[in-house]
Amino acid sequence: MTPTTKTRAALTTAALSACALTALTALTACSGSGAADGADKATSPSPTRQTSPAERLAQLMVTPAEVGGHAVEKPSGDYTFARSTHEVTVDKADCAPLAYAMHQLPLGAPQADLTRVVQGDTTDAPLTYVTLTAYGPGGAQSALAGLEKAVGACGAGFTAKSKNDSSTYTSVAAEQPTARAGDGTVAFKATTTVQGVTHTLHAEAVRAGDVMAVYFSVNGMAMLQNRPSDAEPAPAVVNAQNARLR
Repeated sequence: MTPTTKTRAALTTAALSACALTALTALTACSGSGAADGADKATSPSPTRQTSPAERLAQLMVTPAEVGGHAVEKPSGDYTFARSTHEVTVDKADCAPLAYAMHQLPLGAPQADLTRVVQGDTTDAPLTYVTLTAYGPGGAQSALAGLEKAVGACGAGFTAKSKNDSSTYTSVAAEQPTARAGDGTVAFKATTTVQGVTHTLHAEAVRAGDVMAVYFSVNGMAMLQNRPSDAEPAPAVVNAQNARLR
């Protein structure tokens, strides 16, 4: 990572603490009736509109009430590592899923994805990112398998680059998830060094049918202040979101 990373971490943290997410409302289907020319003609209701993958993810995203009242916010788009997987290059191709998971980018071949971030109890607490992704048949299972394979293949670390920044991870290791949930889970930790200070980052993914949730945590304030950090996804956030996927 470069000094640009530190600047982006500070600005992102400041931006996140300033905004609040508008509560998501449930989508309702429209109904209608046919013209009645006589008592003997039946009324035909209009077909119910299908919920799109993006709308479904919005309905599944965890709410502030479920995470202790903390804001569930849209991350600032001004200082993101990359806006799509096409903007990311990895020195070891097998490690690409890890780079995507740690930069809130969808894995595999998604139909839709949605990311929100939850701040901890204080402004210098780690941030927990939640990325929900919807897939077609078999897509979520394939994406989770690809992530698990990457964890096993990239123990020695890797470097990911975008037009905005560069991130080098010195090690990757599998670990136990916060809780076994859904139809499969994968969890890992990665270490990175910023200006000589080591930071440990944690991520985990949970698949429930054709939807996957990826959790990632980082302590941007610790990086800014050159303090070592070991940021784990908040269990309250992980457990609440997992419950909504069932």
